[in-house]
Amino acid sequence: MSATPLVLADPPGPRGRRRILYGSLVALAVFAGLLALALTRLADKGQLDGELWRVFLDQPELRTLLWKGLLATLRAAATGMVLAVALGLLLALGRISKRRVPRWAATTAVELLRSLPVLMLILFAYLGLPALGWQISTFWALVIGLTAYNGAVLSEIFRAGVRSIDRGQTEAAAALGLRPLQVFRLVQLPQAVRRMSPTLISQLVTLLKDTSLGFVIAYSELLRSGRGAVEFLGSRYALPIYTVMALMYIVTNGLLSLLARWLDQRQSRRLGTGRSTVALDAAAGSATS
Repeated sequence: MSATPLVLADPPGPRGRRRILYGSLVALAVFAGLLALALTRLADKGQLDGELWRVFLDQPELRTLLWKGLLATLRAAATGMVLAVALGLLLALGRISKRRVPRWAATTAVELLRSLPVLMLILFAYLGLPALGWQISTFWALVIGLTAYNGAVLSEIFRAGVRSIDRGQTEAAAALGLRPLQVFRLVQLPQAVRRMSPTLISQLVTLLKDTSLGFVIAYSELLRSGRGAVEFLGSRYALPIYTVMALMYIVTNGLLSLLARWLDQRQSRRLGTGRSTVALDAAAGSATS
C-alpha cells in the first residue's frame, strides 16, 4: 500500500500563474540589475582585468593545489558518508528495536548528536580525543565529526524508510519464521534503500559542503587550499580564486543534486506517487517513536 502524497495547496489557476510569471520576471530583472551593478563596480576596481584571471594559466601550481584540495574534500566526504551509513544503520536498528535498552540508548545518541553543531563535533574529535590519549590526524578528526552528525541524521532517514514499507510484508516474513534481524536485512532494508536513495544523496551533498569546516583544524581541503593560495599570491587574486572554488563546489554538488532528482523521479514513477515521503518522515525526526 503506497503512501498518499501530501497536498499543501491547490494548484494555481490562470490568474495565479500570471502573477507567478510576472513576479518571476520582476525578480529576474532585479537580479540582472544587481549583477550588472556588481560587475561594473568590480570592473572599476580592476577586479575583472585579464591579468588577474590568467593566473590559472600562468600558475600551474595553483591548478594543482586546487585539484588536490578538491580530491581531499571528496576523500573526506566519501569516507564520512560510508561510516555515517554504517553508524546510521546501527542506530536505526536500535531505534526500531523492541527491547527498551537498545531503543533508549539509540534514541539518546541520535538526539544528542543531532543537537550538537557539526563544528563542535569536529573540534571535540580534534582536541578532545588527544586529551583522552587517542592521537588522530586532521583527516580523521574531520571524518569523525562528519560521521557522528550525519550518522544520526541518516538513522532517521533509514527509520523512516523502514516505516514506509507495508507492514504486511514484515508480518508475512515473521510468519515464515524469520527473526527480526533477518526481516530487517532481507525484507525491509532492500526496499527502504531504493526509496531512500534520493534523500541519501541529498544528505551526501550536505556532508560534502560540511567538509569545508575542516579548515578550522588545518585540514587541507578545497577551501583551505584556496585560502592558502590567496595568502601566497596576494589578496588581489582573491576574487578569481574564490570564484573558481565556488564553481568547483557548484559543479560537484550540482551533479549530486541531478542524480538525487533523477532517482527521486524514477522512484516516484515506480511507486506511483508524486514524491517519496521518506524525506518528510525523516525531517520529523524523533517526534514520534
